[in-house]
Amino acid sequence: MVMKNILTTTLTAVLPAVCTLFLISACGSSGMSSDAAGTFEAEEITVSAEASGRIGWLSVEEGQSLRAGETVGLVDTVQLWLRKLQLQESIVSLEGSLPDIDKQTAAMRSQLRKSRTEKARVESLLQSEAATQKEYDDILSSIEILEGQIEAAESGFYNTVASIKGQIASARVQIMQIDDQLAKCRIASPVDGTVLARYVHAGELAVSGKPLFRVADVRHMTLRAYFCLGQLKDVRIGQKVKVIADFGGGNTREYAGTVTWISDKSEFSPKSIQTKDERENLVYAVKIAIENDGYVKIGMYGEVIL
Repeated sequence: MVMKNILTTTLTAVLPAVCTLFLISACGSSGMSSDAAGTFEAEEITVSAEASGRIGWLSVEEGQSLRAGETVGLVDTVQLWLRKLQLQESIVSLEGSLPDIDKQTAAMRSQLRKSRTEKARVESLLQSEAATQKEYDDILSSIEILEGQIEAAESGFYNTVASIKGQIASARVQIMQIDDQLAKCRIASPVDGTVLARYVHAGELAVSGKPLFRVADVRHMTLRAYFCLGQLKDVRIGQKVKVIADFGGGNTREYAGTVTWISDKSEFSPKSIQTKDERENLVYAVKIAIENDGYVKIGMYGEVIL
């Protein structure tokens, strides 16, 4: 029990001192008593290949500024383009093979009209007993045969048309797929940012998923600072704070910052902490966003004043 009391007393005395030293270090060279300190970071994005093939050209250099959606390279597209041309030609051929149902059945319909005219004539003759019932029955039979032939021909032509149109639709879908693949052969930056690193060069083989270059939006920087638990009551998301960037040699620059994120757990937690007072000395990460004017760099030291 005595040893436990001694250990608790020691931790109570030492841990506040640790936080105090942390905050003192946050004062830096700005000459102002800051509430927390940390380093600047930016959202970094690794741009990877979406298509496989030889890289035709890639125009990115470290430090280069890129615009979102700006084309900076291209993976070889020759085979895809030839396949697209082949499909387009097949569509033209298929459309030319579509049967004209009216023309295909025109002769049979003409014969049917003649048979119906003959039927009317025979009916008139039959009433005046100038024609026989057999002649009339033969005309009816020929009309029924022609109607059946026309119906069968039209059914066959409609099936042919449906099949050809299905092939055309399939070819058009394949063209859409190729267009998507062609779009993926285009290499572009997803954000406005600065190239941090380049991993490949023109002429090398790109494989889907292979990193090409890394870019970061350095216009919008984030200071990851650390606060003791007791300070969190004075920090909230959306809060406006003052950020001091330290350039070394006593040179600093001030920026308006906004708290965008507060960690839900401490960066480190001593195993021996047991009392409420001891828990007040835990350190939590907080992200503060600033608009960069071009001076702040990734990894640079910064301070926060609430």
